[in-house]
Amino acid sequence: MPVYRYKGLSSAGKAVAGIRDADSPRGLRALLRKEGVFLTEVALQGASATSSLAGDKVALGRRRGQRVSAQELAVTTRQLATLLKAGVTLVESLAAMVDQSENDYLKLVLSQVKQRVNEGSSLADAMAQHPRVFPDLYCNMIRAGESSGALDVVLLRLAEFTEGQARMRSKIIGTMIYPAIMVLVGMVILAILFIVVIPKITQIFEDMKATLPLPTQALLALSKFVAGYWWALLAAMALGIIGLVRYKRTERGRVRWDRFKLNMPVFGSIVRMLAISRFARTLATLLTSGVPLIGALGIVRSIVNNSILAGAIDTARESITEGESIAQPLKRSGQFPPLVIHMIAVGERSGQLENMLENVASNYEYQAETRINALMSLLEPLMIVMMAGAVGFMVFSILLPIMQLNEFAH
Repeated sequence: MPVYRYKGLSSAGKAVAGIRDADSPRGLRALLRKEGVFLTEVALQGASATSSLAGDKVALGRRRGQRVSAQELAVTTRQLATLLKAGVTLVESLAAMVDQSENDYLKLVLSQVKQRVNEGSSLADAMAQHPRVFPDLYCNMIRAGESSGALDVVLLRLAEFTEGQARMRSKIIGTMIYPAIMVLVGMVILAILFIVVIPKITQIFEDMKATLPLPTQALLALSKFVAGYWWALLAAMALGIIGLVRYKRTERGRVRWDRFKLNMPVFGSIVRMLAISRFARTLATLLTSGVPLIGALGIVRSIVNNSILAGAIDTARESITEGESIAQPLKRSGQFPPLVIHMIAVGERSGQLENMLENVASNYEYQAETRINALMSLLEPLMIVMMAGAVGFMVFSILLPIMQLNEFAH
């Protein structure tokens, strides 16, 4: 069924716009008239029932700048699960999601998913055509739910998983915002002092032709360098960032960078905890949804976002295909803590691997959150002390020659 973008006027005379699917522009006009909307403009949006997959991608390509947040996807997933659990057919549920969504990009994607499902495609295959919205993890869980006949249950579990990941990400970002703002404000203040304030004071000392103490000489030399070569410092910083980004994109650079992140003092343990909690939570969710262990590990390797841990997971996957348990190859890699290995081994022996993985994820999420909060509570006063020290050194260096001149005057 074609998808149309329309504009119109409501019964109250208010301008409205949106995306709807209909048999034809005339059918769309009739649908909107029943809702009290007078159609003023309509344009074909996306692919028709006879369009090709390439046509769909072209239509979506025009919206490359648009995106669907994890929270929006979680809400849509939960609503879809609720409708299916209530006995509404899949096509009708998708149609309701199209009408419900306020994100035009998501509305268009759901319209095309509904179209493919209506043509006989499975929901997982239809969603797999839109990887920017529905990742491999999402599609594989949907496929497992369709195979087991428990799609509504899997969708609810998937919504909870997506909401949990989004909540954890928001919490980490929110914790890092305050220190980042403090660093930025501190750098701006220091730049103003070095480029604007200190050069004017320097001129006074030069006019007096006084012998300046060593701290003052060092401050003035640093100020002249920053004021004269600030553009070179910014260029060097930009080139350094660009070079690091490009190096990280290479195979060798990505491996070294990922190893460095895991071995960093203080921060390395937090990075490892977050990656392991993501690994355990995702694997547990996939296994509970009915995805086979081999396939689940193949999906999880890309979730950890670290090539070192991904390599350990790949090795474990190969060992499992040869008949070995999951715990032993993970232990040999040396990348997973003994507690994680022990709990996975116990879960395998008792047949409660999913529950053990959930416990691992909850435990490491709590530890990571606790350490991040403790680190931030120490980082904030430390940054204040550093800023106070820098400003204090400037004030001392400026006042020292003035006090010496007063002593000579007396």
